[in-house]
Order: sequence, then C-alpha cells, then structure tokens
Amino acid sequence: MKKRILAVVLALAMVMGLAGCGAAGGAKSGKKWVIATDTSFKPFEYTDASGNFVGIDVDILAAVAADQGFDYDLQSLGWDASIAACQAGQADGMIAGASITEERKQSGWQFSDGYYDANQCMAVAESSSITGFDQLAGQSVAVKTGTMSATYAEELAGQYGFTVTYFEDSPTMYQAVVGGQVAACFDDTPIMAANIKDGGLAMKLVDGTGNEPAAYGFAIFSDNSKELLDMFNKGLSNIKANGKYDEILKKYLG
Repeated sequence: MKKRILAVVLALAMVMGLAGCGAAGGAKSGKKWVIATDTSFKPFEYTDASGNFVGIDVDILAAVAADQGFDYDLQSLGWDASIAACQAGQADGMIAGASITEERKQSGWQFSDGYYDANQCMAVAESSSITGFDQLAGQSVAVKTGTMSATYAEELAGQYGFTVTYFEDSPTMYQAVVGGQVAACFDDTPIMAANIKDGGLAMKLVDGTGNEPAAYGFAIFSDNSKELLDMFNKGLSNIKANGKYDEILKKYLG
C-alpha cells in the first residue's frame, strides 16, 4: 500500500512538473540556464577591484534575464572552454564578445541579434616604432586562440610575412607584447583600448590597422536552447527600447 501511495505521489509530481515546464520564461518553468563566458575580456567581462565579475556582457545578460523572468548560472570558463562546454551540452549558451560570422554559423553556432558592433586591430609596445603591417616581416604576432582577431591576423600573415603565436587569454598576450616576446598583437579594438587605459599597459593601438566591424551576439549550439535564444532577443529589444541598454554602455564606455 505504501508503495502504491508513493507511486501516485510521484506520478502527480511528474504531471505538475510537466505542466510547469509549459510556463513562459526559464525561472517560471523552474529551469536555470547555464551560461558560459570568458574570464577576462574587459570591458565586456572581467573581475573588478572588489573581486566582482562585471562588464557589459554581464550587465546585459542580467538586464535581459530580469526583463524576461528567467534564472541563470553564469560560469566564467574562458573562451575555448565556453565553446567546448556549449558543444558538449554542459552549458546552454554563451556570451563572451563573440562576433557573428557566417563561418561560425555554418559550424553550428546559433546567434542572437547583435548587441554591440566591434572590429579588430593591432597594438604594439609603447616604445615600438612599428606603424603598420609592412613592418612585421620576419616577426611574431600574438593572438588569442579561436577569435576573430586570430582569423584577421592569419589572413594577413602570408601577405606581410609574419608568424602567428597563439595565447589562451588576452592579459597573457598583452604581457608578451610589453615584454618583447612578440612584436605586436591583434585583439578586439574596444578590449585593447580599455585594457591599455585602465590597466596602464605600456602599449598603443596602431592607426589604420582595423578591419570592418562585426556585431557581437549571444550564442547557442543546440536547438534545445532555442527558448533561451528567443528570450534573449526579446529582452535585448526591450532593454534597448527602455534605455537600460544605453545605461550599461555608458557605465563602461563613457
């Protein structure tokens, strides 16, 4: 008898749970979405002086989630690990300053509407005399693995005769430039500008080395996360309309 009562209770719980899954929004259905991000991509995601994880991406995600009423767990994994976690089904989505490209779409990325336009450029040590790509012949240039800046450098390497050296994160890459291990580095323009200014890095952007801008997008890698992608798009549209989006950009970019 006890087993039969337990079975009935469990059955009712399952029915109630399935009914709850039909509710709009992740939090209302009891779903907590796992969202992966980079560890250091200032001003989009980084740790501030108080040890808090902050940035444009962090605040946009929080505002979108509040607008759409879903719950999430933001995990700071790093660029490569974030992609791997999403592809393995260990994370539901990724927000990490990911440029929207056709190549990525064809390889399985599904993007939201764009939330920020950015390009990539080259930076060198503050004392460097390099003023353009034509002075890189025979030298090594640093990039972060798997990024648009890496693709940009790879496209130029053959034409200008330099080699590409890969790093897992931007801070280590910047230190290689400052320390003279590489002649230059490529990264997203707003990221390098923010790090040079706020971090007091002995580096400078090289004028005339930027490529065409591309939009950043929130990304998923499975149709199982389509609900999350739809909510992100709706929330993004709403926070742009109500002024919250502009407040976030002003907070970090002035």
